[in-house]
Amino acid sequence: MHGYTPHKQDHLRRLRRVEGQVRGLQRMIEEDKYCIDILTQVSAATSALRSFALVLLEEHLAHCVAEATQKGGPEAEAKVKEAADAIARLVRS
Repeated sequence: MHGYTPHKQDHLRRLRRVEGQVRGLQRMIEEDKYCIDILTQVSAATSALRSFALVLLEEHLAHCVAEATQKGGPEAEAKVKEAADAIARLVRS
């Protein structure tokens, strides 16, 4: 089981909301909306995805990484490195 599994439906709901925001952006382009209005919506969609990523990361740390560190060994080291790499990618984006 993955760390996000207990909240799967919440995550799917959030992602559908982001999907709707992106479709809204497409519609705004089709309708020749004002650039700043589109950029505002891009910012909102980006923020929603970043927020989702942080929640997912927290769940991963609390479940997958914590479980691996309790077991110890090479798997624990790999999970910590994997999580650190994911955090670095999020910070760069």
